[in-house]
Amino acid sequence: MITVYHNARCKKSREGLELVKNSGKEYKVREYLKDPLSETELEEILEKLSFAPIQLVRTKEKLWKDEYKNKDLSDKELVSVMQSNPKLIERPIVATKDKAVVGRPESKIEELL
Repeated sequence: MITVYHNARCKKSREGLELVKNSGKEYKVREYLKDPLSETELEEILEKLSFAPIQLVRTKEKLWKDEYKNKDLSDKELVSVMQSNPKLIERPIVATKDKAVVGRPESKIEELL
């Protein structure tokens, strides 16, 4: 089963979801702004991505620049920041049981599928 962590307001996320739909594979959508991820879920996604937490943060977001940019945050603190501010999470994330990718560029999703 493929899970698409999706933000319907984001063009790249909509495009990524469309790729998954067109693959014909079984999938589910998790709108993480409406149904926020737990810290444990974020840690599992980070492990599948092989990312350090900062790599999943949208560092160009105004919220990040205003509130967190100049703070020296641990990985655990970064996960907590993303959990409480899901709009800071890169998107879309497409995950299988064992692996995940951030769908920028879209070719990463194609490789995963």
